Amino acid sequence: MRVAVEADGGSRGNPGPAGYGAVVISESGEVLAERAAGIGSATNNVAEYSGLIAALEAALELGATHVDVRMDSKLVVEQVSGRWQVKNEGLRPLARQATGLLGKFDSFTAQWIPREKNKHADRLAYEAMDAVAKGHVWKPGGDTGPADAADRWLEQNERQTAEFRAAPAKLVGWQDMGSKPTTTLLLRHGQTALSIEKRFSGVGDPPLTEIGLAQAAAAAERLRDSGATVVVASPLQRAQQTAAAVASVLGVEVHTEAGFQETAFGDWDGYTFGEVRATWPAEMDAWLSSTAVAPPHGESFDATAIRVRQARDRVLAAHGGEKVVIVSHVTPIKTLLRMALEAPPTSLYRMHLDLACLSHVQWFADGPAVVRSMNETYHLAAITPGE
Repeated sequence: MRVAVEADGGSRGNPGPAGYGAVVISESGEVLAERAAGIGSATNNVAEYSGLIAALEAALELGATHVDVRMDSKLVVEQVSGRWQVKNEGLRPLARQATGLLGKFDSFTAQWIPREKNKHADRLAYEAMDAVAKGHVWKPGGDTGPADAADRWLEQNERQTAEFRAAPAKLVGWQDMGSKPTTTLLLRHGQTALSIEKRFSGVGDPPLTEIGLAQAAAAAERLRDSGATVVVASPLQRAQQTAAAVASVLGVEVHTEAGFQETAFGDWDGYTFGEVRATWPAEMDAWLSSTAVAPPHGESFDATAIRVRQARDRVLAAHGGEKVVIVSHVTPIKTLLRMALEAPPTSLYRMHLDLACLSHVQWFADGPAVVRSMNETYHLAAITPGE
């Protein structure tokens, strides 16, 4: 089946609050799929790549064998076609993910089109950004509904919890489940300059320090005999560097998943807790009192949970029954642990995760998840401690 995909992305601030839109179109011109989402604070180019990735994933889900990419981003079109180098390090993981997806089709073309011919994807991108700005979740048709993102997620979580409690008890850990679990080995990235000083580090892109690189290498050795066959990582540099060390030891490639990037802390990024308290006292009080509250120009923990859940579901769908290393950040890893435990959102404040620590979760298709370990750090014993 041959389809066309049109994709776009935008950022209010470049970098700033960003979103993408994507459309899959049949040869007869029928719209087969629409995708759109806010991605926190990012640049236009990151948003454009995110739109292309979403479009290609949707096309593959529909069973397409040939895809014609149409975008008004000359940069993205030329880079995925191999005619331009990807000089921006922050875009390289996304470019690798996009070209990897293109390689799954029998053939593809990539064509630049004027913006006026890419109106559908452009509209979806701005609908997604508008929805996030209102605290809503984008839905096909642009109707975000009356409930905000936090309420929508909490309602779903409460319903799932009620269904689980009403189901017959299963003695997980004492008897075999009915299916082979998908095992996720959750690895936090190594040390950066911001983590040394305990500064908010959201979607900024500091590299690992020398100690951080040593922590990544130690974690990789810890995972050498884990049996993991897949490495999935946040697109941020500190996670990619940590993931590269693990992938090298395992002999696999790194798959990038934007949903696992850290929470966007907006105006607070780069500041210490005390500095934020001094400058934004009211905003910090509100943020600490509710996971639905976002930092100024940032992202709430509830909004983070929505994209982390979606990213987790994509990993489980693609790698069911496998062992997967997920290299991410404090908030997404805490969120995955919380979801596995069916704990309330406030449990985020009751967990501590060290740099380069490892947590172990099994996800069963026909039963609840099992947290087998949390915050393992013994592989770091020979490395100078540091936050």
